[in-house]
Amino acid sequence: MRSPAMAELNRVIRAVAAKDVGISIIGESGTGKEVIARRVHELSQRRAGPFIPINCAAIPEQIFESELFGHERGAFTGASERVRGKVEAAAGGTLFLDEIGEMPLGVQAKLLRFLENRKFMRVGGNQKISVDARLICATLRPLEEEVQAGRFRADLYYRIQGVALVLPPLRERSADIGPLVRQFMAELSAKHSVRPPKMGRAALAALKSYPWPGNVRELRNVLEVICLLRPGKPVRPSDLPRAVREHLASKAPASTSVPSGRRLDISLDEPLKEILDRVLLAALELEEGNRSRVARRLGISLRTVQRHLERIPAHP
Repeated sequence: MRSPAMAELNRVIRAVAAKDVGISIIGESGTGKEVIARRVHELSQRRAGPFIPINCAAIPEQIFESELFGHERGAFTGASERVRGKVEAAAGGTLFLDEIGEMPLGVQAKLLRFLENRKFMRVGGNQKISVDARLICATLRPLEEEVQAGRFRADLYYRIQGVALVLPPLRERSADIGPLVRQFMAELSAKHSVRPPKMGRAALAALKSYPWPGNVRELRNVLEVICLLRPGKPVRPSDLPRAVREHLASKAPASTSVPSGRRLDISLDEPLKEILDRVLLAALELEEGNRSRVARRLGISLRTVQRHLERIPAHP
């Protein structure tokens, strides 16, 4: 990535990945928090072990403890066999808890006990199980707010905070859009067995100007559609999604044409040369210094414009 923010983030990741410290990742939805967590895992001494992700916001509260720690046969209605939880599955590797702020308070207490001694019991069990796994957490917003609101345990917060990796939204790092486009185009074209589209400069500029409320996830989805609809073909701004086109149109000037005219107060007592000089300079200002357009505006030749402007001291 080219942006200074991502360069600094990668520097911190390389510095802490191999150390056995807790890591929390803070960033908006779709910014790629799981990608960062996997990168930490791959650079760590646990890279040969499993990487087990859990989206805490997607697990119903009534089965959360079982998902995390597993359960024994007969622990509850429908528990027909023993099931290992995500913690046990992460043994020797990394457990990634995405949106940890959505974890129920009761489960938070049991997670804290596990982190303190690396032991837990399955739901309905009476035997302690030891597991050595690294914990990486992610959240949409700083957990301090959740602690103050009483939705997150302060003791667990202090136990897991470790090194905070702040992942900036895509709208704050437009320099990364070009590399991401090339990366995703290659990946998605290979995935769908099509030739990569050819992203034009104007289309890429439009992508860079768009604020990307869905962040990297939204960009990837947009590029996947483009790969399917424009395989091997040039990509123009008109080929981009409606939201991108509308944003581009909203940023364009109301009119790209030069004002049709400008009033000049002219006195018949003025010498003709001075009147002509004023007209030429006004037209030059309207046409932003383009002498060819000045000639077309006034209906005279370019040579005439150049000859007259040479006589004006400010325009040799």
